[in-house]
This record gives sequence, C-alpha cells and structure tokens, in this order.
Amino acid sequence: MKLSRTVEYAVQAMLQLAQHDKGTPVPCSKLAASGQMPERFLLQILRNLVTHGILSSTRGVDGGYVLERPVEQITLLDVIEAIDGPLNTSPTPAKGMPEETHRRLSEALQDVTTITRRELSNIKLAALLPPPVRM
Repeated sequence: MKLSRTVEYAVQAMLQLAQHDKGTPVPCSKLAASGQMPERFLLQILRNLVTHGILSSTRGVDGGYVLERPVEQITLLDVIEAIDGPLNTSPTPAKGMPEETHRRLSEALQDVTTITRRELSNIKLAALLPPPVRM
C-alpha cells in the first residue's frame, strides 16, 4: 500500500503534535519547519484534520493546533480517510469484461478493502511514536 505525500505529512504532523505538551497549541510554521514540510501545503492538511475532528485549532498569537483526542484513540485509518476520503475499491467495468467477472472482481476488491480498513483501524498513532528517552 502506498500512502500519498499528503497522508505522510498528515501523519508526521500528528506525531509531532503528540510529542508536544498536551493542550499547548503548536503553530503550523513550527510543525512545517521541524518536519521539513511546505508550510502552505501543511496548512491545508491541518485544516482537513480539523474539519474531521482529529485536531482543533486556536487563532491568535499563541494559536496553533492540538490533538482533539488522545493519541491512543486516533487510528491510521482516521488520518488516511480524513485526507484521502473513504477507502473504497469499486472497479469501473472494462469494455468487453463479462458481467460475472466484474462482479467477482468487485467482491474480491471489497474483501481486500474490508481487511485493509480493519488493519488500519488497529494501528493507533501512539504505536508509531518513538519510545520515550530514559535518562
């Protein structure tokens, strides 16, 4: 499975936010700089995540973005679907493809989508964070 660059940036920004002080908004400019991501592009991504209830934003001098839920409750599926839309596989019928073949192909791809959705929903962002540094 290949993730789009947009999803990769979204996951990266979410993980950065998870590692900051809880409740302290982080400006987009700081996320972009530390993650080496284009700021304008990242801003669009963050707005999508706010729209889907994964992040919340605060305006003003001390404004920025914070996680709306604990990182243990946010799944990789949540982030992917907030950015790319619902995972769905429905092939367009090809000219000359028998109807029965198209039906079987659709069923097989739907099975793959169901399994993929289940697996992605089992991956919490917390599991992607690096282990805490012990001193």
